[in-house]
Amino acid sequence: MAPLLGHHGTLISYRMNKSFITVAFLAITLCVTAQSGTNSPYSQYGFGTQAELANGISRGMNGLGIGYRSGTQVNILNPASYSAIDSLTFLFDAGMSAQITNFEENGKKINANNANFEYAVGGFRLMKHLGVSFGILPFTNVGYSYSSTSKIDDISATTFTNTYSGSGGLHQVFVGFGWELFKGLSIGVNGAYLWGKYEKSIVNSYSDTYVNTLSKYYTANITNYKVDFGVQTVLPLSKKNTLTIGATYGLQHKLGADPQCQIISRNSQTSVSDTATVVAKNGLELPAVISAGLMFNFNNKLKIGADYQLQQWSKVGFPDYKNDATTNTPTYTIKKDYFDDRHKVTVGGEYCKNANSRNFFDRIAFRMGASYATPYLNINGKDGPKEISVSAGLGIPIINVWNNRSTLNISGQWVRMDASNLITENTFRINVGITFNERWFMKWKVD
Repeated sequence: MAPLLGHHGTLISYRMNKSFITVAFLAITLCVTAQSGTNSPYSQYGFGTQAELANGISRGMNGLGIGYRSGTQVNILNPASYSAIDSLTFLFDAGMSAQITNFEENGKKINANNANFEYAVGGFRLMKHLGVSFGILPFTNVGYSYSSTSKIDDISATTFTNTYSGSGGLHQVFVGFGWELFKGLSIGVNGAYLWGKYEKSIVNSYSDTYVNTLSKYYTANITNYKVDFGVQTVLPLSKKNTLTIGATYGLQHKLGADPQCQIISRNSQTSVSDTATVVAKNGLELPAVISAGLMFNFNNKLKIGADYQLQQWSKVGFPDYKNDATTNTPTYTIKKDYFDDRHKVTVGGEYCKNANSRNFFDRIAFRMGASYATPYLNINGKDGPKEISVSAGLGIPIINVWNNRSTLNISGQWVRMDASNLITENTFRINVGITFNERWFMKWKVD
């Protein structure tokens, strides 16, 4: 950029650091689907398993963040926090994960592995008191494949096998704004474009070729919006200590999608198929999500907080296939007791001796967190899995000749999902993310 001549002969130039982050962000947002993989059989229900909507710092605290506020990090869990972004910097955060999951049922165990790109987000100060963020995130994931074989009855030797498989998920690209109304009070909003699809199937087969097979294929394509509002207030407790209280609200609304179920009855001898397709018009809906949290900040060294989240799934339904015994016709209608409300509590914290120190070890951040979530799925009339998880992580400063403000965020997380008489899942996940903190907007004066 050409230099500008300032008052009194001062030469001013705006140093726009043309680092590789710009190219990296464009490449990632254009090429990456932002879907975290899963092998969970529980992803066959509803929209699939819920993705961890958090970046590297929050993942180290097991998803804590409604009351988290920082000028050097992008906190996507509460858009009101964007107003705290430092005016001189451009922030970019990207991360990936690798996981191993152990599935156990009736004494049988099996492992599955995944490695996936997770998120890419950026943020900067747009103007005084107004911060902006943008990025790409996963929302839900569908991925499973298994089968079960049983005898038709105790007398016949004929067996039948049902093969269950599914893939897909939902993703979101968002833009958010955080505005500080006045000192100590900020509001914000995230607006997202939500898109994706899922494909699920139950394929039926018999050992006796004289028996007809019946298979069902469930599909849906979704393109809609998602909106979340946030608020944060900072209360001084003393000269060096503060308490931040935050809250968010996600809108409940229909997704305008028409999920369908295709039923195929096939005669194994003649290879003749009879196909019927039933559609649930505008049959998918997002629930309202209400969250509240607080975080104590002790002299910018120790941060301890807690979050509570309510997902009001009981107020939305989901398409359910039935065959009318009287008319022998298939139906695909909304089932209202498919879900229960999901309650989630998270506690955690972060400790950093001195984020501005020249000593490398003093700048390392230590993070921990734990969560408990109640079941929200109804599976065959019983509660689905509850979820317990814990995490620990480090924020390691990156120091080189170009930059000493960026951070490598590494965390490990253990997640257990279990329910009575159903599959138990134990997942160990490693999350790795990098937060680039670039001084793009700093002014330099030259005599």
